[in-house]
Amino acid sequence: SHKSSKREWKPLEDHSCTDVPWLLLFILFCIGMGFICGFSIATGAAARLLSGYDSYGNICGQKNVKVEGIVNSGLDLTHKKYVFFLDPCNIDLVHQKIKSIALCVSACPRKELKTLADIQKFAETNGSTLCSYELQPSEYTTDPRAAKLCPKYPVPESAPIPFFHRCAPVNISCYAKFAEALITFVSDSSVLHRLISGVMTSKEIIMGLCLLSLVLSMILMVIIRYISRVLVWILTILVILGSLGGTGVLWWLYAKQRMSAGALETQIAKDNLQALLIYAIAATIFTVILFLIMLIMRKRVALTIALFHVAGKVFIHLPLLVFQPFWTFFVLILFWTYWITVLLFLGTTGKHPVPNEEGFVEFRMVGPLKYMWWYHVVGLIWISEFILACQQMTVAGAVVTYYFTREKRNLPFTPILASVNRLVCYHLGTVAKGSFIITLVKIPRMILMYIHTQLKGKENACARCMLKACICCLWCLEKCLTYLNQNAYTATAINSTNFCTSAKDAFVILVENALRVAAINTVGDFMLFLGKVLIVCSTGLAGIMLLNYQRDYTIWVLPLIIVCLFAFLVAHCFLSIYEMVVDVLFLCFAIDTKYNDGSPGREFYMDKVLMEFVENSKKSMKEAGRGGGAEGRELKPMVGADEE
Repeated sequence: SHKSSKREWKPLEDHSCTDVPWLLLFILFCIGMGFICGFSIATGAAARLLSGYDSYGNICGQKNVKVEGIVNSGLDLTHKKYVFFLDPCNIDLVHQKIKSIALCVSACPRKELKTLADIQKFAETNGSTLCSYELQPSEYTTDPRAAKLCPKYPVPESAPIPFFHRCAPVNISCYAKFAEALITFVSDSSVLHRLISGVMTSKEIIMGLCLLSLVLSMILMVIIRYISRVLVWILTILVILGSLGGTGVLWWLYAKQRMSAGALETQIAKDNLQALLIYAIAATIFTVILFLIMLIMRKRVALTIALFHVAGKVFIHLPLLVFQPFWTFFVLILFWTYWITVLLFLGTTGKHPVPNEEGFVEFRMVGPLKYMWWYHVVGLIWISEFILACQQMTVAGAVVTYYFTREKRNLPFTPILASVNRLVCYHLGTVAKGSFIITLVKIPRMILMYIHTQLKGKENACARCMLKACICCLWCLEKCLTYLNQNAYTATAINSTNFCTSAKDAFVILVENALRVAAINTVGDFMLFLGKVLIVCSTGLAGIMLLNYQRDYTIWVLPLIIVCLFAFLVAHCFLSIYEMVVDVLFLCFAIDTKYNDGSPGREFYMDKVLMEFVENSKKSMKEAGRGGGAEGRELKPMVGADEE
């Protein structure tokens, strides 16, 4: 029949290297990234970045070479180790730099200097001259050029930034003005000030709540595996109670504030009242929508519950899976730190100091080196995707080993390390190819988004609409490809086939089980989404309770949003691993039901829980065939692949 025409799936029988050319390409690309780093350090960017340089091209803290046509260049600044900006708060937002003369000084002003006389006194007592090199301290108060060549006063109290030898104002308020300039849509800047002060006053609460969300996520991961069967109902009830409770609390607080508002007619109290009303209405709408979705989804749950149950067992056998997001995150942070460091180097790279229109020195990249930026950006996306894909492949490999080992006693000591070992020895090329495909979709989307931000307000409505539609399509494509890639990695882990073959095989299986895929992705994702909502709601509720005590002088919006976002991110990291495990298990289950039927010699590999599900669905099919009612029809699409 059709089984002979298709290539058989041979779980874990032989391992062979896959997509070697892509691995070589990826290694070459990484060597290129290393070359960029080496080049920027070799051209003196590292010294300029770490020690700092002044407006005349001198690096602080060392002897310098004279630059043609520039006064004050080539000075010996061995004792002047710190960069000092004459007007540190004058920030050019477009070019992201400080528009001010920079000098090398021997010490930062540790207290505020209000007049030129103070600056002169500071220079005489501390030996640190804050005016340009051509003025002697004795001339500060007499020379007419002092207005241009001396710092803008009052000079704020400054301290050196650790490792970077730049004097930065201790009070960041001048950068707060810069932040306000960024947020142009807040017309009333006092609101922003109040928001920032609100975050500052409740920073301990914010830290505590972030920790709470981490603990809750851990607990949820542990609980899921013990009560996966009951989980759906518990989560449903909890979410109903949580959303009703949250809404109730908000309305109650609103009513309470309304009662006490008569006495306190301040602007802040009014703002709080309005904010509470908006929160309460939003919470009510959210609750209603949740209830409707729950009604629609309630019958599609059987297979998902079974898979979640097995996923729970996977976590019992492979407890190290829980820590997967941690080390992926750790590797990503390391890579991003390296990337940003090299980016900063690139910002100060360039052998040739060029005089600009004001007669100061700038370092510019010349010739083809300008394009190193682009290479570096592509590297950021590709290597980040590569690291994430390695995580998917590791999880897939470990779960596949678990599923296709009949005797769970014979599992390797740590299937995860075995899986990492297999990935490094055989499948790095496949992962490089998969992540490259996603990079190919991501880069055009980034470019379009960049164009979109650059054209804000200049383009007509039609162009804006088309741009948004393109961005949206690319985003959907990226999501679909990510899902397909993940299944391709699973197929590679099972069969040791190349990326394209694996993707095709996995795609065929997914299409044959299309309705099941839909059910699992909706119900399963919805359950995990409920888990995230539960964590965010609990953290948010704790936040409302804690922040409620200081309602007179805080607008809670920002602290609450920060806490809820953090809680969501943490929950997402943990539960995405769970989602991955369920997806891998589903593909294994689909292959199992397709090629095995439980007869001697073709026994199922699957867990008892899944066996029960297969038996029940076969029964309900028969009943439906005899003319059963709606229940039979409801289950019919879920078991399209069993009746082969």
